[in-house]
Amino acid sequence: MRLDKFLVESGLGSRSQVKQLLKKGQVWVNGTAVTSAKTQIDERSDQIVVDGQTLVYEKYVYYLLNKPKGVISATEDDRHKTVLDLLDDTARQKEVFPVGRLDVDTHGLLLLTNNGQLSHAMLSPKRHVAKVYQAQVAGLMDQADVERFAQGIELKDFTCQPAQLEIIERDEGAKTSLVRITLSEGKFHQVKRMVLACGKEVTDLQRLSMGPLQLDPSLELGQWRRLTKEEMQSLEIFQVEL
Repeated sequence: MRLDKFLVESGLGSRSQVKQLLKKGQVWVNGTAVTSAKTQIDERSDQIVVDGQTLVYEKYVYYLLNKPKGVISATEDDRHKTVLDLLDDTARQKEVFPVGRLDVDTHGLLLLTNNGQLSHAMLSPKRHVAKVYQAQVAGLMDQADVERFAQGIELKDFTCQPAQLEIIERDEGAKTSLVRITLSEGKFHQVKRMVLACGKEVTDLQRLSMGPLQLDPSLELGQWRRLTKEEMQSLEIFQVEL
C-alpha cells in the first residue's frame, strides 16, 4: 500500500494534508523518516509512527449509531442530512455505509461499516437475521393481532413472513399501545404496513436490535461509537473477515 493512502485511511487528513506531514518529516517508517508519499509499505507489519504515535491499520471500521428522526440512511443527499454527516472524518475517508436502512422518521440502532461482505451477510434473506422494533401505536392492539403477526400478514404486494408481536402496554383511555415487534425481513415501511393491516397506525418507531447488536442506552439520539471487542466477536457468526 502507498504510504499516503495508509495515512489518509488512518484518519490523518486528506492527501494534501498528509503530504504536508511527510514534507515536514513527521512520518517515520520502521525508524526512518520518510518524505515520499509514493513509498510502498506493508500495512500489516511495518511500523508507522507520526509525531511519536504508532498507527495501527484498520481495513474495516464499524460504527454503532443511534439514528435520530429526520436523517436519512444514505451516504449522500442533496436535500437531507445523512447518517454519514453524523460520523467522524475517518468514517468518510473509509467510505462507510449503512447496513440496511431506517426510514427518515424512524430512530434507533443503525450499523455503519465499509465491510461489504458483512453487510451482505446481515441483509441476506437466507440468514433470517432478527430485527427488533419498539412501536408506539394509535389504537389498541390485541391477541388477534398477535396471532395475525405469527401467521404472516398478507399485504397488497407480498405476504410477510411470520413475526412476533409483543404487547407491552395498552392505554384504554388514550386508545394507544406500546408494542415490540421481531421480524427477519426489512422491506419498505414493513412494520408500519403490518400494523396498518391490523387497523392501527404506528406513531413512533424505534429499532432496538439487529442480529446480535443491541442499541446502546447510553447513546443519545445522533450519537455513535465504535463497536466493542465483545460486539465484534458477536459478528463472527456471519463467518466473514472482520
